[in-house]
Amino acid sequence: MTRMPTSNTPKAAIIDDAPMVSGVLARAFGDDPMMRWFFPHDASREAGLGRYFTTLFTRQYGLHGVCERTDSAAAFWVAPEGQDKAVPDAETVQELQAILGDRADLFRQAVEAAAGHTPPEPHWYLAVIGADPAARGQGHGSALLRSGLARADAADMPVYLESSNPDNLPVYGHFGFAVLGEASLPGGGPTLWAMRRAPRDPSGG
Repeated sequence: MTRMPTSNTPKAAIIDDAPMVSGVLARAFGDDPMMRWFFPHDASREAGLGRYFTTLFTRQYGLHGVCERTDSAAAFWVAPEGQDKAVPDAETVQELQAILGDRADLFRQAVEAAAGHTPPEPHWYLAVIGADPAARGQGHGSALLRSGLARADAADMPVYLESSNPDNLPVYGHFGFAVLGEASLPGGGPTLWAMRRAPRDPSGG
């Protein structure tokens, strides 16, 4: 039976979409170096990632960010004016610690290390983007990336992200991102690259 292609048209992701969004992102990040470090056990990784992304979406980015999805991908963005609010509150931190178990302290150290590279200038932040591996090559991630970048360009704002997957660096480079710096995460963790994209004229001029 032939699988029907899924729609890669971006649409707003609402809290009711949490099961779909968290499932897609759990599969998308199954081979991500940082997520494999946070969730080192193969047998429980996808379930742990599902809980992790559900918490981030329903308690953090879904409330204070700009979240979009296609049928097989999702992205969480934060506008400059939302970044103070998008910091996880104490209850969210506690929930994430319960999910991460004995990796919670490493997670906290990684967050602090990444924060050291955050530019002081106002910017849009791409917190999470991922596509289901079963739908890769169908343009889902690119569609979500273009949608968010267009929003940032319309506001004449740069965009900032971090990635621990070296395979993603040339992909982001294609969209205009340049590496700002890199850090080896504490506790023997993977390398994290900080990237920035300067705003572009939406009119193409």
